[in-house]
Amino acid sequence: MKLSPAQLDRACGAELGTAVGDALGAPYEFGLAKVGPEGPRMIGGGLGGFAPGEWTDDTTMSWAILNVAATGADLRSEEALTQIARNFRAWYDSRPPDIGNQTRTILGAVGADPTAATMTATSHDLHAQTGHTAGNGSLMRTAPVALPYLDDPVALVEAARKVGALTHYDPHAQEACVLWSLAIRHAILHAELEVRAGLDYLTDEAAAYWTDRIDEAEGSEPGRFRPNGWAVAALQAAWSAITHTPEPTEGQACRHLVDSLVTAVRIGDDTDTVAAIAGALLGARYGASAIPAEWRRLSHGYPGIRGERLVELAHLAANKGPGVYDWPFSGHIDYSMYGSAKTLVRHPYDDGVVLADASALDNVPEEVTAVVSLCLVGHEQIRADLEHVAYRLIDHADPAVNPNLDFILADAARTVATLREQGHVVLLHCVAAQSRTPTVAIAYAMLRGVDAAEACEAVCSVLPAARPNTGFLAALKRLEVSGLQA
Repeated sequence: MKLSPAQLDRACGAELGTAVGDALGAPYEFGLAKVGPEGPRMIGGGLGGFAPGEWTDDTTMSWAILNVAATGADLRSEEALTQIARNFRAWYDSRPPDIGNQTRTILGAVGADPTAATMTATSHDLHAQTGHTAGNGSLMRTAPVALPYLDDPVALVEAARKVGALTHYDPHAQEACVLWSLAIRHAILHAELEVRAGLDYLTDEAAAYWTDRIDEAEGSEPGRFRPNGWAVAALQAAWSAITHTPEPTEGQACRHLVDSLVTAVRIGDDTDTVAAIAGALLGARYGASAIPAEWRRLSHGYPGIRGERLVELAHLAANKGPGVYDWPFSGHIDYSMYGSAKTLVRHPYDDGVVLADASALDNVPEEVTAVVSLCLVGHEQIRADLEHVAYRLIDHADPAVNPNLDFILADAARTVATLREQGHVVLLHCVAAQSRTPTVAIAYAMLRGVDAAEACEAVCSVLPAARPNTGFLAALKRLEVSGLQA
């Protein structure tokens, strides 16, 4: 299946959405911190004493699956499931500060080098002994399971059950994973939020059970679903948070992602997990490009990676390999074929912002301390000492190619402003400083109170190749009306 740019963005959003939801909810787990009137923030703390923006076991276990999916392995195979099991165990051996009781029991019993068969058998036996293995610990890690099977829902059902059963054998836990994985698949392919998309893949009895649970989630306020450590209640809490959060009727529809995560965290109890579950589906609906840079800049966690690495792995899993320019494998992307003029000029309204094309990355001015990229760059292309914020923005006038365009332009302008407030000198660049760079530079000037027409004339006068495409210009006009509000 050939995915469109927007579908690939949504595939990446499923994993990044998990991570930011997780980190947003972590400080408030089981009431350890109170959500203030301004809403939840990535303040760190929680059960594991996490740093601001650091994800917990929810995203870590999701990464353990994603890291295997990114290799092209079939997650249903014994080999892939064994590698996932060993990723889980390696994390367990690192003595994580926060791990679910059931997961701890399974991982502690399977030895240092578990196989898929051993872990699944241990999970089965625990369920046979206790009858209580339907915790939310498998549902929280569903995002990567969907990515390799966007073209094969039947295979996805099998993979969701097998990956879930490694630690959570209960039928309801497995069914929850199937439903959420299929909902993620549907959101990626169709840009729709519909958890009922998976009901046809359950038995009649299970479908009837889950239809009642979904109806209950849609008909009840989110706060009803507390406690939510049970997979069924966790799914209901996440879905209720999403469906009870109003979708914007005007402007940036993707704001629904942020607003729904706020609703999810406000439910309380297992806040990081409910927000991670909700974040996976919301990210699959709206895309990685809908996640604010404020959150992306903080996102990090086990095994010592940043949120952008999750995006790269998700791209590999969904695309079944690298994309254009061999990204994300490429160390350096050569854009000289586009006739770059080696542009490097100061922003007309702020000399602490440098406007450039990609060639400037080869010799970044000494005073620059932060880079905002509006195009793909290689993993060796940005100096390690520089703060780096990347945006998925394609130079194309068709709104379908950049469905979150207004949000991206406003968020990029605010990010430049935030970096400047923090004392950074910012290099803002795209491939050739023709369309993306001038558009964001204009939006930044508008954010500073400059009239749109004046900003456009001033920015284009200092960028010799500036030719913002018609779609970008239309977006700037919309932002002029909205005032670049989030």
